[in-house]
Amino acid sequence: MIARKPPTHLLYLHGFRSSPHSAKAQRMAAWVQAHRPEVVWWCPQLPPSPREAMTQVEAGIAAWPRETMALIGSSLGGYYATVLAERHGCTAVLLNPAVDPARDLAAHIGEHSAFHDPAQRLIFRPEYVDELRALAPPAITQPQRYFAVVAQGDEVLDWREMASRYAACRVKLLEGSDHGLADFDEHLGDILHFLQFEQ
Repeated sequence: MIARKPPTHLLYLHGFRSSPHSAKAQRMAAWVQAHRPEVVWWCPQLPPSPREAMTQVEAGIAAWPRETMALIGSSLGGYYATVLAERHGCTAVLLNPAVDPARDLAAHIGEHSAFHDPAQRLIFRPEYVDELRALAPPAITQPQRYFAVVAQGDEVLDWREMASRYAACRVKLLEGSDHGLADFDEHLGDILHFLQFEQ
């Protein structure tokens, strides 16, 4: 077992077509600012290229202490968070995490609007599918590092696949909810508890 400590550094990774302006990212940022202002918080705008996204994130966390950094990832960000947790041995909270985004996003090649600013456009290129596939971690090596919140009402991803992928980890399985976790506040306490934040 790993003796986890409260994070001194917290990285939030948003999902496909999302941004640091997502409701969950904003809620977490507000909680950290109000209750743990000493914690280093970073929620970068990720580029559509998975390779570029991971390069950007790795550069940003290069000096972070591995034993007291934690990740929160939503959807595609949950996939990225899993990759990083396996690379660096840190704690990760996953919110409806994508399990096989290379497969799922192959159907979304082309131009898209950003969810939180429809005027912003992003292009998901065919080579990005290969970049996602190249990132895939082979296995969850230390399941105690992970906490997955999985909604059976997810209209985008298959909750059974998510629950199966993280079956050895701590999983909070929601009977309803949705992909964006509109009821995120109801689960914030469990997330904070897992992260060892005293409320």
